[in-house]
Amino acid sequence: MAKPSKGRRSDCPISFSLDLFGDRWTLLVLRDLLLADKRHFQEMLESEEGIASNILADRLKRLEDCGVVERVRDPQDRRRFVYRPTRKGVELVPLLMEIAYWGARYDCRTGAPQAFVDAFREDREKVIAERVERLGDH
Repeated sequence: MAKPSKGRRSDCPISFSLDLFGDRWTLLVLRDLLLADKRHFQEMLESEEGIASNILADRLKRLEDCGVVERVRDPQDRRRFVYRPTRKGVELVPLLMEIAYWGARYDCRTGAPQAFVDAFREDREKVIAERVERLGDH
């Protein structure tokens, strides 16, 4: 068996992925960026889960350092920054949508719109493609 690379638990691709986004807050930040079209720090801070500002800043920085998100000046207000997914980040859309769909199916109190659940069940690829295309417009 191969020895894990330095600083890693193992060379397993699931372990690698969990090191990046394997905590509750990172997945919710990705949800806000990739599925909810939130771009500003304050918008993400106001999500219903109530993330603390220091945790949000840490997760955004981690995602930026890993090349999943980029932080750029807001073209409408140069004093502010916007966060947007990179190509690497956009590639997480199918994963997040599958997680959302799974949760919507098994959570009897889900807040997922029924239209999403129905459309995703009917044609996953189309729903994912539409979301990816929309992210390309940002």
